Amino acid sequence: MLPAESDAFPIAARAATERLRRARVRGMDEPEVSKVSLEVVQLSIECVERTPECYTRVGKSLVPPANELLFAEIDEGPKKQSIKVTVTLFDVDSQQRKKAAIKVFPTEEDVVWGVADVVAEATKP
Repeated sequence: MLPAESDAFPIAARAATERLRRARVRGMDEPEVSKVSLEVVQLSIECVERTPECYTRVGKSLVPPANELLFAEIDEGPKKQSIKVTVTLFDVDSQQRKKAAIKVFPTEEDVVWGVADVVAEATKP
């Protein structure tokens, strides 16, 4: 599990990270929690695109290497003050997204109350 990070939406990032920490995926051990965010790992390996190739490189660069990644990406939404949260479960070995859930929240505070549902959607069997 990679912590969420967002300079623009720090409250949303903290809420997403807390819910990701609690998430469990059937068939997986309790997740290892990375000390650094997806963005930090991507910068360190110079692969910042949101592509399967970069996510695979991220997983392989972690110590220990990860078979699966669970992470949230937080972006501006389509309307003023809205926030788009994307939670992804990515299989490093097959280089594919296993599952992803996306939701646009009206405000950052709404993320705090609703991000658990997005994480649950991305991690359910």
